[in-house]
Amino acid sequence: MDSNLSRAQSPSQLPASSIKYHHPYFTPAEIEIMSEKQRGKMNITQEDKIRSSACGFIDAVGSRIGFPRRTTATGQSLYHRFHLFFPRKDFNFHDVALAALYVSTKMHDTLKKPRELLAVSYAIRFPDLLSKSKSPFGEVDIDTVDPQLVENDRQRLLAVERLILETICFNFTSRMPFSYVIKIGRALGAGKKLTKLAWRLAIDSHRTFIPIEYPPHVVALGSIYVAAILGSFEQPEGEEQKVNLALAGSLGQHGEWEQKFQAHLEDLEAIAHIMIDLLIQGAQTTANTSPATPSSPSPNPSPRNAYLSSAQSTPTNPYKTDQLIRLKIAMRETDHDPRPRESWQDTDSSSAIGREVIGRNEGTVRFLFEPPGFAGRS
Repeated sequence: MDSNLSRAQSPSQLPASSIKYHHPYFTPAEIEIMSEKQRGKMNITQEDKIRSSACGFIDAVGSRIGFPRRTTATGQSLYHRFHLFFPRKDFNFHDVALAALYVSTKMHDTLKKPRELLAVSYAIRFPDLLSKSKSPFGEVDIDTVDPQLVENDRQRLLAVERLILETICFNFTSRMPFSYVIKIGRALGAGKKLTKLAWRLAIDSHRTFIPIEYPPHVVALGSIYVAAILGSFEQPEGEEQKVNLALAGSLGQHGEWEQKFQAHLEDLEAIAHIMIDLLIQGAQTTANTSPATPSSPSPNPSPRNAYLSSAQSTPTNPYKTDQLIRLKIAMRETDHDPRPRESWQDTDSSSAIGREVIGRNEGTVRFLFEPPGFAGRS
């Protein structure tokens, strides 16, 4: 790149206006490129650790407040999207996570004030403050905290909120996979136990990039596929195991279901590998920020269910690491080649320029809800 282009432009050289298109989904290749750019000098392991901690933090705050799952899950997806555009080294993950959750509360009409979110987050980040609080709802009495600290945190939250809104082009549309799990599971004849496991897997998929790579009905179908595999691989023989094996076999090969559910086998296989990797990560650590699938509920229960906490033990992952690794090996033996996916992003178009204007106060930016040439565009 020409060094002159990297220098600050004078006001006369700046474009009078630019366009930023909202891209609801990105291809795996795009996510890899964009993540590498924002990762900086971090390695992939460090990035995964921060992302896991942030998702665990969002889940903990959401559970303590009592947010519905859709609010927490959208907050996690917004966090992932944010760091496709902004470097991780420039932001504390607590600030971005809270701002993402704050935007999610607006999207799902479960609004909480920034001070309320901060009060609950302090209880998680600073347990010593919680011990001094008299609140029965698991939050810190924010009036006992340094007012300057609270105000600084609130201002950072609002500043990051604006950047998150720009990454979604102010598009508050949010579609979740959970209802599709029920509907598709019923259409496939899945049992209640398998559907429940698929639901929990769909929840934990938001700890990964899956929800911003695939539409919700594909995420739901992928969760059912993974649930069927887990329910049949190296499991005791029986009627349930046979039903799960038949479902996994049906979804594991091309068939009429692809047309019926508007999905592709290759996408289900890609989702399955990501979810199994997440389970392996969860099996290798006992930290609260690790995935609890499929042994949810969360280790951070909602205050409204606090009366159950004494009767519940900390969930453990029922799958052993070596078993999951053997499953991945078996899956690799039958995998199909990845499906080529069309990108809505053209590096030679104004769409690419629009990505560069996020977070800057230079010129006028038009935020459009869908990519150019999108089939549903009016």
